[in-house]
Formats: sequence, structure tokens, C-alpha cells
Amino acid sequence: MTARRVLVASRNAKKLDELRRILAEAGIAGLEIVGLDEVPPYDEAPETGATFEENALAKARDGAAATGLACVADDSGIAVDALNGMPGVLSARWSGGHGDDAANNALLLAQLADVPDERRGARFVSACALVADGRETVAVGEWPGTINRKPVGDNGFGYDPLFVPDGDTRTSAQLTAAEKDAASHRGRALRALLPALAELAGA
Repeated sequence: MTARRVLVASRNAKKLDELRRILAEAGIAGLEIVGLDEVPPYDEAPETGATFEENALAKARDGAAATGLACVADDSGIAVDALNGMPGVLSARWSGGHGDDAANNALLLAQLADVPDERRGARFVSACALVADGRETVAVGEWPGTINRKPVGDNGFGYDPLFVPDGDTRTSAQLTAAEKDAASHRGRALRALLPALAELAGA
């Protein structure tokens, strides 16, 4: 039996590997995870939703419609208590450009410069959507923690070097891939999609 191809609407190799690891850990075989670089290009709608769920679902719908494949998409970011939940859906472009991690981190640190340690609470939020066979499933995962005073660590991406998960003294960028999978917002959201993915795989 040939594996069913599932598109992950991302060019981020770390996101693709994360889903592959979570599927393997759950014993779900029969799915071939492919990224945007492995399918013909299509017009990707801008992320204009007011929530992570809206953006994830829009991306998954676009991918499924354009390729005919089942499509998983995620929208994630960081919600900082002292900034009333911002950057939120604007996380990737907080400093103006899209995906400039260093500039985004620098701006966030500057905005929190005068905020005392006890008020630096934050949470990573991820919404993961699966569109397949005319059905839509959305799951949300949250990962609570605090914002460090300087970036530390080389693993991960985005705000990982600033985020210290609750119960740890290391930043998310200092965790191993396995530790991050087990705890992260995206890991939690993807695990919530496992029953729907298992159904796709015929498991």
C-alpha cells in the first residue's frame, strides 16, 4: 500500500520533522509528510485572521484546494501578559518584516525592558488545522512560561531563545528536539490532531 501524501503548509524543515517525529512516536505509519517546496507553487493567501485558528484554517484550506492533498497548517506565536497578549498573531512580523527573528526578539526585549521578573509571564500558542476529504479539524496547544532578559540557546527558532517554560530554567532554544516535542505548544496541538491523522492513514 502506498503512503498517503499529506502536505504541511510550511517551508520550515523543523516543522516538518516535528510532525514526522510525533507520527512515528504515535506509531502512525502510511503517511508521507511533504512541505511546500515539494509541491507546485500556488498563491498563498496573506495571514489576515484575527486568531491563530482562523489563520491556520485558511492556510490548510488553501493548500488542500491547490494541491488536492490532505493539508496540515499551523499558525503560532507568543502571547505576552504585560503586552495584553501581543504579539499574538503578529508574532512573525512584530518588528515590521516577516520572520526576522533577531529583530523581533530585540523589539520584544526592548518593550519589556522595565517589566519586573514576576510580570514577564507569556505563553506560546499554536493552532493546527487539518483539511482532508472535505473535513476540517482544528486543535490548539498552549505552552506557558516567562520571557528571559536576553536570548540564550541555539536550538529552535522564533522567540525560542527568550522563552523559559514553566518548571524549567532553560530557554526553549536550549531544549533537545525530544524535550521540545513533548512539551511545546505545536507538539500539543499536533498530538490533538493524531486521531484525525490516524484515520487518514487508515490506522
